Amino acid sequence: MIFAQLFLILVVAIPLIAVSCNRLRIDLAALLIAVSLGLGQVLGLGLLGPEHTPQDAIKAFSGLSEPAVLTLLSLFIITQSLHKSGATRWLASRLIELGAHSERRLIMLYAASTALLSLFMNNLAAGALLLPSAMETCRRTGIKPSKLLIPVAYGSLLGGSATYFTTANIIVSNLLASAHPPQAMLHILDFTPTGSLIALAGIAFLGLFGPRLLPERLPPSELMMARYTASDLENYYQLGERLWEAVVLPNSSVANKSLAESRIGEQLGLAVAGIWHGRQAIFSPLPEQVIQPGDILLVVGREERVQQLTRMGMKIGRENTNEHISARGVSLIEALPAPHSSALGHNLRELEFRTQYGFTVLALYRSGRSYRTDVGDFKLMLGDSLLMIGSREKLKRLRNSPDFIVLEPDPGDQPVQRLPAVMSVGVIAAGIVASILGLPVHFSMLAGALLLLLSGMLSMEETYRAIDWQAIFLIAGMYSVSLAMVHTGLAQRIGEVVVTIVTPLGPLGLAAGAYLLTGLLTQVMGGQVTALVTGPIMISAAISLHTNPQAVAVATAIGCSASFLTPLAHPVNVLMIAPANYEFGDFFHIGWRLTIVCFIALLIGLIVFWRLA
Repeated sequence: MIFAQLFLILVVAIPLIAVSCNRLRIDLAALLIAVSLGLGQVLGLGLLGPEHTPQDAIKAFSGLSEPAVLTLLSLFIITQSLHKSGATRWLASRLIELGAHSERRLIMLYAASTALLSLFMNNLAAGALLLPSAMETCRRTGIKPSKLLIPVAYGSLLGGSATYFTTANIIVSNLLASAHPPQAMLHILDFTPTGSLIALAGIAFLGLFGPRLLPERLPPSELMMARYTASDLENYYQLGERLWEAVVLPNSSVANKSLAESRIGEQLGLAVAGIWHGRQAIFSPLPEQVIQPGDILLVVGREERVQQLTRMGMKIGRENTNEHISARGVSLIEALPAPHSSALGHNLRELEFRTQYGFTVLALYRSGRSYRTDVGDFKLMLGDSLLMIGSREKLKRLRNSPDFIVLEPDPGDQPVQRLPAVMSVGVIAAGIVASILGLPVHFSMLAGALLLLLSGMLSMEETYRAIDWQAIFLIAGMYSVSLAMVHTGLAQRIGEVVVTIVTPLGPLGLAAGAYLLTGLLTQVMGGQVTALVTGPIMISAAISLHTNPQAVAVATAIGCSASFLTPLAHPVNVLMIAPANYEFGDFFHIGWRLTIVCFIALLIGLIVFWRLA
């Protein structure tokens, strides 16, 4: 073994051993490997290019421009828009209904759902789309994310083995045409029989054994901390007891006046939470908002104060106030005065809170009691909490204030915002169609993400917060390993050894060896690169042994989807690490068993559908 190959093995193995022993973060390990390979290239080793070409050291970081990274960045943006619009909450609700809060059923449902999506779209895209829904399901059911996210990742890989549209499958099909002599390319349904058998076996395995084999990891606190929904906050502050509807009659003294001019809050200590003007709902209306005859005011306060509105020409009722107002799409926010806050000792009127931050305070909680009338007159104390209504677009200023700590409720009870949801789903659908028609996935998804940003559905601040930078750096860093495996000839040498071993085992042995070889190399190289390395070797061996090259090509390509042993094997695995708090060995613990199940299913498929023996 040449020195460059030995250097490569050591550079990759040492950091990964440290990761498996929980001594090093996995993203730092990937960057360390990339830097080490770049340094080796500078020192004259042919790791990333020809020997003595130090300028090729820059290739150690070329993974940042890889299609997988661009696709992932785009998907973070698109899935954030799906989550913000409520589409992922809707999907989570449907899957929870089907799963009946059963961990086993939900594991199978999420694995099957991503497998179904990956029949028509990129594996990474399928996993990214289901990730927010799975996290929402975990929040609602109490199931740990570590029980659902590996099934999401593996489901996308299992589904990818059954479709022509997986990148590795397309590559291997094209390699048949460039073989010597040229062979017939695979048809669009050639992967379906064998791949479907593998997918069904894998999903059944995850459902039957997943609850026992999947890890029990406590998720990161910021992702799964117990948060109240807005409805919970309404109950906690006993808001429903003080919610009233006031209909503005034509002869009302406040008709055609602004809220400020009506002096409802100033004279009666009431808070106007919203105004229904025909079919238009205006929540947390501004002081300049004009009250018109026929409007319905949503008012918070004590009954005796609210009844005084009748003197202003309003009709008081409570017909629709028993339900939670948050279910109508109202944004409720909780805030606490910070320690050493300059707001302590001052009331909200003195602070001009509404003018400063754009939020209407509906209630104040102090010493075990909720106050919902004259809230603006209370001198703020440490330990108080405020329930506010207002637009989330105005939160930035309040978040940046050193005087208040903002607590955002869980959005689980919010209704689906139909137009944003339809637009987000439409972008995904258009990207899938464009990809099927031949447009590169990373290009179509990046265009869709840009469209959502230009439409104003997401702010740039929301976009940056939505991106999982750990996944980005991990994928980009590990891409250099793929380059080094090819340039040093290590991948070629491993392939030749495997072919020598399996050739005496006949056609079925050759196909089985092709699957195992590609599955092994995929763990460190990625499916696309592995297909380019092992595809020509295995197809050439099949032709020389007069074995069906199409059958061997199918086994080789499906092996590229067997990315079950390490989190580094596929970007969709990487995507699941941070939300579920996985450790390196969690994937191997269940992955090697799933690999055996898929291998047995492959052999059955090759015998039944391809007549190999």
